[in-house]
Amino acid sequence: MTDITNAIRVMLVDDHPHGLEGMREIVTSDSAFTVVGEASSGEEALARAAALNPDLVLMDINMPGMGGLEATYRLKQLHPSLKIIMVTVSDDITHLFEAIKRGAQGYLLKNIAPSSWLEYLRAVSVDEAPMSKELAFRLLQEFTQPDKPSPPVAATVLSRKPAAASKPLPDMTTPLTEREKEVLEHVATGASNREIAEALSLSEHTVKNHLKNILQKLHLANRVQLTIYALQQGFVDN
Repeated sequence: MTDITNAIRVMLVDDHPHGLEGMREIVTSDSAFTVVGEASSGEEALARAAALNPDLVLMDINMPGMGGLEATYRLKQLHPSLKIIMVTVSDDITHLFEAIKRGAQGYLLKNIAPSSWLEYLRAVSVDEAPMSKELAFRLLQEFTQPDKPSPPVAATVLSRKPAAASKPLPDMTTPLTEREKEVLEHVATGASNREIAEALSLSEHTVKNHLKNILQKLHLANRVQLTIYALQQGFVDN
């Protein structure tokens, strides 16, 4: 039986009943999650989120009226700590790129195996889902092109934005220790906690503690923001 007290609270958003049913079947098959509510539109998701208080939202990207991307942006403005994963049939990286800019933590394809869904949901829930370096580079280029307005959620991703796209010098005033800098560099390459642990001869528990400390010191929320920070501050090549 699911322990509702400790389970991750999930809200499902899809305009197709079969889509909601499919997501519900996958999510409820793992006792780590409990579905607290559903919505069939972006507008309904906004209206229900405050009352449902979910930890995680699975958001269909294409819906009539307010689409998933706009709903994600508005939800993140109202609930910054909310984790949102976009769900779609398209594997176009442009969609992934736009979803991350709007504040999403991740992206799932409807046609992948349920076991892969659950593994990814668990990783996102504890901020362990790595982000690809390709995507990080595209975000960096978007945020640092001179004479171009910043994307609407740039400030929510990272407060500091360099004036040009050239690689900056490493930030010598960073509050991070040398070990934390090493962990950050690996995060920015898309490495998982296990891969970071192996590369630095650490335990996964130690890596998790370092990541927690890094997030607190930099006042950032997740690995997406850490990756962009590392690129913007010159800790990795771009």
